[in-house]
Amino acid sequence: MAKNLGDNRNPHTSIHSDVKEYYGKRLKSTADLKSNACVPSAKPIPPYIRKALAEVHPDVSARYYGCGLVVPECLESCRVLDLGSGSGRDVYMLSHLVGEKGHITGIDMTEGQLEVARKHLDYHMQKFGYKKPNVDFVQGYIEALQEAGLHEGSYDLIISNCVVNLSPDKAKVLREAYRVLKDGGELYFSDVYSSCRLPEDLKSHKVLWGECIGGALWWEDLNQLAKEVGFSTPLLVTASVITVDNPELEKLLDGYKFVSATYRLFKVPKCPSAEKCLVMYDGNITGSEKTLEFDAQHTFKVDEVMEVGAEMGNILRCSRFASEFTFQSPGTPSSPCCAKPQAVSSNPFELVEQLWKATPSPSTGGCCSAQKTCCK
Repeated sequence: MAKNLGDNRNPHTSIHSDVKEYYGKRLKSTADLKSNACVPSAKPIPPYIRKALAEVHPDVSARYYGCGLVVPECLESCRVLDLGSGSGRDVYMLSHLVGEKGHITGIDMTEGQLEVARKHLDYHMQKFGYKKPNVDFVQGYIEALQEAGLHEGSYDLIISNCVVNLSPDKAKVLREAYRVLKDGGELYFSDVYSSCRLPEDLKSHKVLWGECIGGALWWEDLNQLAKEVGFSTPLLVTASVITVDNPELEKLLDGYKFVSATYRLFKVPKCPSAEKCLVMYDGNITGSEKTLEFDAQHTFKVDEVMEVGAEMGNILRCSRFASEFTFQSPGTPSSPCCAKPQAVSSNPFELVEQLWKATPSPSTGGCCSAQKTCCK
């Protein structure tokens, strides 16, 4: 918290306290939010995920404040960690998708949210027909997973839904995520990003921070942080525009733009080769039997050979997706009919415009339409 506001507390402690206050006491449901940061996913929700969401207790869903859909593919039997699990909506949805042999840990710092989540544990286990819980909830900070008792190399996958922006130390969040992931593991998360670095007066605004806007990371800084920590280059999955419907806050934010964007980062060895490679998807992933929409650039079709870059080939070989693809040796000549990645921008603000032009409908999750234009 900025010192010119007369706050002499540790800035991290101050932010944590403010967020606890905002999500534990001020917000009672999504109707209390002052922005549409908690926007729906810009991608259609597959039927098997809709079914899992429908089985989540209404009281849990009512206190959901996420900004996207954090359900990557190939989840069966995975050990998953949800950073900032809140009332547990995503934890319980994923509990159903990983199955009884998988496990989900939710970590959150807000007592009120954890109370809601734990209250409905038995309800969901009975709903899914599990003999014993495959879920646990831990109170702690997402920058301090070791202090919360989460061990190195414990998880196949980490998800986070509109929570990293609430942390005062994004670099430490990524370092801790990297530490607790297994080799080949993935951080798949949706968050809020700004069009440029925000000034201190906006970052110090309690309501803007609570609304997931004041703590938004400049999207280009994510690439640098990921590189410093050791992750692969962030893969942009999708993005949606965020608007602020409160006149006072809107005036403060004049000139700044925000998006909700979903990225996937992998903990894989450095790519040993710079050569492109050929891959073919086998079609055995639940919910992606015909096509696998891996990110905005890569959509793999069953039995179709695609030429991918060296880093993408390395990600597929070294992650949980290795058994889902057939690989040809590096250096194998590609055929003229070989599929190529889609030519889309890695800039989430430009991707929003591309998505809107391709499907000009409010249902895509964006807010740009003939009636209301927010993409300046």
